[in-house]
Amino acid sequence: MNACRAGCSSRPGVAVWLAGTIGIDAYGAMAERLAWEVSEPHGRPPTLVLYDLAPSITIGRLGSRADIALSDDELRSRSLDVRFVGRGGGAVLHGPGQIGISLFAPLASLGLGYRAVGPYLERLEAGLEGAIRSLRCGVARDSRMHGIFGRTGLLAAVGVAVRRGVAWHGGFLNIQPPLELHRRIKSVPVAAGAGTHTMGSVEADVQRRVRLQDARAALVEHLVDAFEFPQSHIQSGFPIVIQDAGSALSERTRSVR
Repeated sequence: MNACRAGCSSRPGVAVWLAGTIGIDAYGAMAERLAWEVSEPHGRPPTLVLYDLAPSITIGRLGSRADIALSDDELRSRSLDVRFVGRGGGAVLHGPGQIGISLFAPLASLGLGYRAVGPYLERLEAGLEGAIRSLRCGVARDSRMHGIFGRTGLLAAVGVAVRRGVAWHGGFLNIQPPLELHRRIKSVPVAAGAGTHTMGSVEADVQRRVRLQDARAALVEHLVDAFEFPQSHIQSGFPIVIQDAGSALSERTRSVR
């Protein structure tokens, strides 16, 4: 689907990919390649990928192994790989019921300065907040930390990277995951003396069923609005082919309507 708003400018539109499940290592390879391709002159346009990360735990620059209240034996028994990754933020548990959100774009293509990380994060969080509110879930933000919060905890964890003026990664939105394990992960270290936050979920907040497809549609709509993209082209599948443990994530170009 192509959508062009009134007042389209010379700014590039965004390619949106509604992807499936991907392992940690395959995601890392995909992210590296996409960050490079969007940075090239006449390369890829800004690219937004919504995906499901296979069961695992990632730890951003603000986190540590101490944030995970699971022993090595418990991690092995649950088949949970742990990876330190180059995004911001803390430790995040991944699995079914969560949506990964990654935007790959030069800051200049978003109308921002080369090092304008703060304004970029503000737009990203505004898009996440708008999407969650559209699901009729009340939210709040905290000036001491990044992320979107609800009654049950952190609903959307935020962790980005900016390298040579290119933004990548994004965040993770909990819609309907089982929360027992999430309660054992300290996802957001906050200001000294303010404690830590674990993740909740949209469904736990609103106490009703929330469909993942509705959440994905809301995320696309509100992130496109937040970054003022003049056009969006939505496709299913993964944007590139990545080998992961013998399997390939194949590129598909079928438009989603």
